[in-house]
Amino acid sequence: ETFRDSILRHEYYLAGKLGVSAGAHILDCGCGIGGPGRNIHRFTQARVTALTLNQAQVDRGNVLCAKEGVAGMVRLVQGDFMKLPFPDNHFDGVFAIESTCHAPDRNKVYSEIRRVLKPGGTFACYEWCLTDKFDRNNAEHLDIKKKIEVGDGLPDIVHTSVCTEALRNSGFDVVEARDVALDEGFHIEEGEPWY
Repeated sequence: ETFRDSILRHEYYLAGKLGVSAGAHILDCGCGIGGPGRNIHRFTQARVTALTLNQAQVDRGNVLCAKEGVAGMVRLVQGDFMKLPFPDNHFDGVFAIESTCHAPDRNKVYSEIRRVLKPGGTFACYEWCLTDKFDRNNAEHLDIKKKIEVGDGLPDIVHTSVCTEALRNSGFDVVEARDVALDEGFHIEEGEPWY
């Protein structure tokens, strides 16, 4: 499996968790220039609104949407995911890929996502988290954590339990929380390394 194929596989997997199809309207919460939103649209045929704080990313992402022929179905907008500019119960599904870990308050960002999600809708995300294998007394672990935080501009990487608790506090039923780094299979063992 190539690096590009592995990215698509993870985006499609996440899209499958949303349980949406053509006619649905979903939110990409923290979209960058919208690559996952475009791919998930092509996979599900759902309409995607993609939100980022950065206007330059909005401009570039919308140019790419037009270039790739999906501008009518994928639209990037500027906004703050701590104060989502959408009405209550607006989206059939919401996804976030390594974005809500940038939030200064996970309870607040998850509460905002819950507010704009229609009843019965699903929020699915990938997040940078620490697992039970992290050892705060291990210098190598601390170094790796710090390098990820600096490299990705993260305020702090927290344990998965902090995120799942914040989701529950925000009104979500947590259906699945797992460490995808523990996945196994041919695509993992024989695939192209991410590095």
